[in-house]
Amino acid sequence: MSMPFYVSPEQIIKDKADYARKGIARGRSVIVEEYDEGILFVAENPSRALHKISEIYDRIAFAAVGKYNEFENLRVAGVRLADMRGYSYDRRDVTGRSLANAYAQTLGTIFTETPKPYEVEIVVAEVGDSADGDQLYRLTFDGSVADEHGYVAMGGSAEAITAALSTSWREGMTLIEALRLAVDLLGKHGGDDERQLGPGELEVALLERSKSRRTFSRINRGRLAELLG
Repeated sequence: MSMPFYVSPEQIIKDKADYARKGIARGRSVIVEEYDEGILFVAENPSRALHKISEIYDRIAFAAVGKYNEFENLRVAGVRLADMRGYSYDRRDVTGRSLANAYAQTLGTIFTETPKPYEVEIVVAEVGDSADGDQLYRLTFDGSVADEHGYVAMGGSAEAITAALSTSWREGMTLIEALRLAVDLLGKHGGDDERQLGPGELEVALLERSKSRRTFSRINRGRLAELLG
């Protein structure tokens, strides 16, 4: 009788993690930055229909890299959860932290209990009444959560972009300063060669602190061209 094939649990987890990282590394990067009046999202994304950045609730937004169908499933689930919680209790009960915890549980379960993990990395951001109240949560494919401050970079060039942000980003940057920094870093580190990204290759959105309720807005390509000069 032949012996059954055995793979240790440690090797299975390692193989899953390597598989997910390779899938995410093939994706174009996304940068999330706090600026003086809210939170800025900048993604290298030429598509007008398939968004990497989306609204989740009143003061909460979602950004992702990886496989579109997988992070779109997560986005839809987050919208449904937020709507249900806000309707059942109070709109103030819907927070970035609660959504990040829900995403962490979902991603952790998928990673440990299914043969194929999700090839995604996401950020849940909530804009506060002041800069001190802003929240950035980065979630990886295995359900790990990190509470970030100031900025987050995801995707294939995340390490290089994060290193550059650590020296270039500062508190109190204006929208134009933060936007130009993000576009410059995506052009420098988003591929094998340094590029000059134009409005047609970018997806940009904001969470604006001054708005009372629906704080999420997208910057269209015409307005983006003006901001980039």
